[in-house]
Amino acid sequence: MQHRDKFYLDGQWEVSRGKRTIDVVNPSTEEVMGRIPEGNEADVDAAVAAARRAFDAWAATPVAERAGYLQRIHEAMKARSEEIGRTIAAEVGMPLKLAMRIQAGSPIHIFAMYSKLLGSLPWEETIGNSTVLREPVGVVAAITPWNYPLHQIAAKVAPALAAGCTVVLKPSEVAPLNAFLLAEIIDSVGLPKGVFNLVTGYGPVVGEAMARHPQVDMVSFTGSTRAGKRVAQVAADTVKRVALELGGKSASLILDDADFATAVKGTVNSCFLNSGQTCTAHTRMLVPEAKYEETAALAVQIASTFTVGDPFCETTKLGPLVSAAQRDRVRAFIRKGIEEGAKLLTGGPEAPEWLAKGYFVTPTVFGRVKPDSTLAQEEIFGPVLSIITYSDEEEAIRIANGTIYGLAGGVWSRDEERAKRVAKRLRAGQVDINGGPFNMLAPFGGFRQSGHGRELGRFGLEEFLDYKSLQVKPAA
Repeated sequence: MQHRDKFYLDGQWEVSRGKRTIDVVNPSTEEVMGRIPEGNEADVDAAVAAARRAFDAWAATPVAERAGYLQRIHEAMKARSEEIGRTIAAEVGMPLKLAMRIQAGSPIHIFAMYSKLLGSLPWEETIGNSTVLREPVGVVAAITPWNYPLHQIAAKVAPALAAGCTVVLKPSEVAPLNAFLLAEIIDSVGLPKGVFNLVTGYGPVVGEAMARHPQVDMVSFTGSTRAGKRVAQVAADTVKRVALELGGKSASLILDDADFATAVKGTVNSCFLNSGQTCTAHTRMLVPEAKYEETAALAVQIASTFTVGDPFCETTKLGPLVSAAQRDRVRAFIRKGIEEGAKLLTGGPEAPEWLAKGYFVTPTVFGRVKPDSTLAQEEIFGPVLSIITYSDEEEAIRIANGTIYGLAGGVWSRDEERAKRVAKRLRAGQVDINGGPFNMLAPFGGFRQSGHGRELGRFGLEEFLDYKSLQVKPAA
């Protein structure tokens, strides 16, 4: 039981101005595993005021010094990596082996990456008679989700600090304990007071107070498309910069010349990662009509290998969903798919019978899914795969692009050049070719209602920068 009763504000731990607390529930056991303060607008005001006071000095801190702080945060996180991984495995339910590699390993790497990138960015350059400067945008409100909690925090906090911005962080109240670990680490490396601030609470109170605050210069938000629209609306009154990384309904487009055994396995793995609670999950598998039966059989066979259970058990490949609300939502989508006539190939809305407790959903595969159906159009955020058939390449591309989203996708073909040609026609921020691995140095973000702005690599750093031109009168 982790009882956190203070926020990290202005370089110290302070009691919340509010009196309420929020329970953090372990999704595997349904037991309370922690408690955090429920912040309010007064807490946000205090955090933003601290960040504003700290901004000028931090923005003026030499690049090499900022890089040194990021490197020390990286090293301190690395020393506590097991604690981080186990905490997130308990909060989110990702199997421990994966949590150690992804949930702990990724944010640790991000801080090191930005420490190194700082030295390569041209902070000042001459263009004609102008000197162009890159300057930090100001005070940043970072609002992060629960599915990859510390990864998403690091993807905002590390580049914001690197750019010279000061930060107020509101992590998801569903999986917030890892954020307190980061605050402890930041405090331990002696980051100047007010540069990083942590406030927890609910989105409609704390999140909206941050988004509307007149002293906040930028909001960086990751979450659902619905919540992202609200953040943008609230932030619009003060015309602040808004970066949004939202939902997805990614298509894995398997062309007729692909290695189907490899492609189907790769798609199922992508769809079921983190129990399907991944915004880039390839949840729509598009296959030629002639290959449907083969594909369906392969998908069912691969899905059967995803053992469901306790994330701390060695044999578990699929943990619980993060909450009862999320579990019920996913089960409702499965029932809706059955009602709309999709063919249930494996799984279903019922929990695995051997698991009496926990927010578990059986890995589910649907066949003969219609491109305009609920299953094919809405982000389910659970271990649910839809198989959709197409007649030719042109129809496949139309189906792949036929949602409101555009976050990610995949193309599979034995001919890599053909795969690249098709990938270029997909309206998505990142497209994996034949299972190409995630690249931290590449820009991450989406088209259309998957949001705008980019994270990671130098592209993520530039999101937190403004540009200033100094025009010099040419010599006579």
